[in-house]
Amino acid sequence: MKTRYSYGGDEHIYVEMDEEMSLDAFFKSLSMSNAVREADIPGVTEICPANASFQVRFDPDVTPPEEMLNRVKELEHKAETAEKRMTTRIVEVPVYYQDPWTHETVMRFRERHQDPSGTDLDYGARINGYDSVEAFIEAHHAAPWFVSMVGFVSGLPFLYQLVERDKQIEVPKYLRPRTDTPKQTVGYGGCFTAIYSVRGAGGYQMFGITPMTIYDPRQETSYLKDFLVFFKPGDIVKFEPIDREAYDRVLAGVEAGTWQPRIAEVEFDLDAFKADMEGTNAKLMEALNGA
Repeated sequence: MKTRYSYGGDEHIYVEMDEEMSLDAFFKSLSMSNAVREADIPGVTEICPANASFQVRFDPDVTPPEEMLNRVKELEHKAETAEKRMTTRIVEVPVYYQDPWTHETVMRFRERHQDPSGTDLDYGARINGYDSVEAFIEAHHAAPWFVSMVGFVSGLPFLYQLVERDKQIEVPKYLRPRTDTPKQTVGYGGCFTAIYSVRGAGGYQMFGITPMTIYDPRQETSYLKDFLVFFKPGDIVKFEPIDREAYDRVLAGVEAGTWQPRIAEVEFDLDAFKADMEGTNAKLMEALNGA
C-alpha cells in the first residue's frame, strides 16, 4: 500500500503506512514520526504514533495545512531508508490466567459475546484450533510480544506477538462492548493483546489479569516515579503465567514499593528477526533471564 495522507480537520494530518498491522509498517511509522519530531517543523504541537500510522497536530496559523502536508511528505524517503533496528527493553509481565475477577466479569456480560455458552478463553481456544484452554494459554505466553502503540485510555499498551503469521492468535472483539473491565485485565482483540490500565468499558476478550501497575497518575508506584505510564512503543514483553499465591505476593510487593519488574536492555533488528524468528526470540529470553 502506498502511504496515505489525509487531513483531520484544520489542525491534524493523518499518515497511514498500511491498512493492516505489520512490524514493517510499524517501523516505517516510527521512523517517520521520529523524523517529523527531529525536523522541528514550526507549528507542530503534538505527534501521536500508532500501530501502522501516526497523526501530527499543528497550528495552522504558524504553518498553513498545505505547507505542513508537504513538509511531512518530504520526510517519507528518510523513513523508508532508515535502519529497522532499535535499542529497547524486554519486560517480564506476570499474568494470572483464569483469575476470578475477569471470570466474574466474563460471565456477567455473556449476552454480548459471540458464544454465551462458555468463557472468553474457551472461545479463543476453539476458533484458533487448540485442543484445550491450557494449550491456548501456553501459546499466548510462550513467545514475546512487541508494544506497537499506547493509547485508547492512558497507559494502555497494544501488543503484537513475535511469531510467524500463521501462528498469530486472532480473536474478534465482543459483539457489544462491556460496561466494565477490571483494572489490569489482559485482553485480546483481532491480533492484539492489550492490558487495561484502568477499570472501565471494553470489548476485548478477557484472558487474565496482571498484578503489575502500568499506569499511576500520582506516580507513587516505585518503578513509575519518573513517568506515570510504564509502556512505550518498541518495548518487548514476555508474559509469565502465575498462580493466585504469586499474584497476591506480587500485588503486595507493588503496593509496598518493594517489587520491581524484571527488565533487560536488548537490541532488536527487524531483518534479523524475520530471518530467524526463533533464534531472535531465544536471544531476547536469554537477555531477560540474565537480568
